[in-house]
Order: sequence, then structure tokens, then C-alpha cells
Amino acid sequence: MKISELERIEGFRVYAVGDESQVITGLYCSDLLSWVMAKGKAGNAWITVQTHQNVLAVASLLEFSCIILPDGLTMDQAVLDKAVEENIAVVGSDLDAYGIFQVLYEAGLR
Repeated sequence: MKISELERIEGFRVYAVGDESQVITGLYCSDLLSWVMAKGKAGNAWITVQTHQNVLAVASLLEFSCIILPDGLTMDQAVLDKAVEENIAVVGSDLDAYGIFQVLYEAGLR
């Protein structure tokens, strides 16, 4: 699944446009940054409630496909501007993390 396909799923909205041709190869969900750095894999879409600038550094370091914010969360505009500058897509949904996993699984992400 590509980022551009994720944008078309009902209930998902784009806060920061990154590389829309980026392929999502899996999902990872955690909020402890050191844990994410140890366990995340390149190409993952990262589901997190963290909204500060450090998540951009982790996403960039691990070459995540995008960051997905659950539960209607967003980021401050300065962080979103930095995400655009770093070419990191940030997507949001009103769904909780489990709901996001479910919808993306049903959409074909394995």
C-alpha cells in the first residue's frame, strides 16, 4: 500500500504531505521512542500518540513510510512544517490504534 492509497481511506486525513509514492510495508505501534528505535523497521507506518518533534527524528532515522496519529490527535503547526521539510507524511484518524490496524488490514496491508 502506498501513502497515496492511505489518504483515500475514509476516516484518514493528511496533516503533512510526504513522499506519496512511499510504500507502507508494515505497521508498528508504540509510544516509547527508544523501544520504537529498537523494534521499528524501514517502511513501517508508525502509529503513535506522540506529537512532538522528536518523533520526526525517529521516523527519519528508521525510514518509516509515515506517522499515523490515532484518536483525533494532530501536531503543532511548527512540527507539521518540519515534517513537510523532512518529507515525512503525517496522517491522522479518529480511530484508536486497534481500529487503524483493523482498517488497514481490511484494506490489504499485511
